[in-house]
Amino acid sequence: MQLYDPSSSGAEKNLSRAMAFATLDGKKIGILENGKLNASEMLREVADLFVARNGCTIQAIYSKSNASAPAPAETLAKAVAEVDFLITGLGD
Repeated sequence: MQLYDPSSSGAEKNLSRAMAFATLDGKKIGILENGKLNASEMLREVADLFVARNGCTIQAIYSKSNASAPAPAETLAKAVAEVDFLITGLGD
């Protein structure tokens, strides 16, 4: 039997949550789909709820090719510049 140490010896990251919006009214939505079957359709339905309830607009749909990997840094940087928030999730 071989045991693996799951701890990390890398540099400690100082992460924090984004500030919450006071309102979602009129915000620009981005959709980050993960390439799974029906992901775009499911996430579009969720985004449509924000449109109907809060007057948001769907600004862009971003894609990543590997559902289990983080989105590429350049994709996230583009989203930061273009939208107020992202909707993502699994689409099986």
